[in-house]
Amino acid sequence: MDSKGGILNFMTAFPDEESCVRYFEKLRWGDKVISPFDATSKVYRCKNGKYKCRNTGKYFDVKTGTVFASTKLPLRSWVFAIFLFISHKRGISSCQLARDLGVTQKTAWNMLHKIRAFMKSLNDEPIVGDAEIDETFVGGKNKNRHKDKKVERCQGRSFKDKVPVFGMLQRGGNVVAKVVPDTKASTLEPLIHKYIREDSNVFTDGWEYKGLDNDYSQYSVDHSRSFYGEIIVTSDGEVINVSTNGIENVWSHFKRMIFGTYYKVSKKHMQRYVDEFVFRFNTRKFGEFERFELFLRKIA
Repeated sequence: MDSKGGILNFMTAFPDEESCVRYFEKLRWGDKVISPFDATSKVYRCKNGKYKCRNTGKYFDVKTGTVFASTKLPLRSWVFAIFLFISHKRGISSCQLARDLGVTQKTAWNMLHKIRAFMKSLNDEPIVGDAEIDETFVGGKNKNRHKDKKVERCQGRSFKDKVPVFGMLQRGGNVVAKVVPDTKASTLEPLIHKYIREDSNVFTDGWEYKGLDNDYSQYSVDHSRSFYGEIIVTSDGEVINVSTNGIENVWSHFKRMIFGTYYKVSKKHMQRYVDEFVFRFNTRKFGEFERFELFLRKIA
């Protein structure tokens, strides 16, 4: 398949079910089929893409033990759904996927959530070097709501109608983002210590974290006073750019994905959509097919 991707390239690379099965077998097992029931067992090839494990006597195929095993949909439908999901810059709605695959909206919705479940692995990697941290609140604006759905006293950082998400960005690198119950220091500081390497420079937007003083060099910009950054030169000649513009840009793209594609996301499923966005952001330098193959390898 062409590294640039594209639906026509996909159709050429995977013209039928057999081609998808062989491709996924190669990703999962390489040149030798391995039994999911006993890795040491000899395997016999049977009809219709089935295999038999000699030691256990059980039959299996390439979907056994994967997210595809419990579905009646052909593997090609799954692979095509993943390709569409991966190639759209801001995701794809279950309604659109249902039309593209010729399935019900409920089936498409379940497929997308199963796909998102494999994206969280890229939202758990350590951050090395300068890190920008910030929280955002996801939810509609009260002024845009119908009169009988307005929420009283929900301005600013209120949690009544919004979901707080905390993010940590490695400058020039990856981001880690987690849905949090609140934005108290006691909630956020453990996440900072977990993901950001000690002795790093940490940049915040005006909120000081006293629990970071011993392990990090902390710098802050006060957005409430229309102050968005400065350049500091230390006595050692180190030039430090104090700003949180990078993480603010991350939130801008995240909200465009939510409001532009999904319109509304429940708090119950918010972390899955955050994981989806982080996967897209952390693979932003990948080509379509590179991202597609990376994702399939995780499933395999």
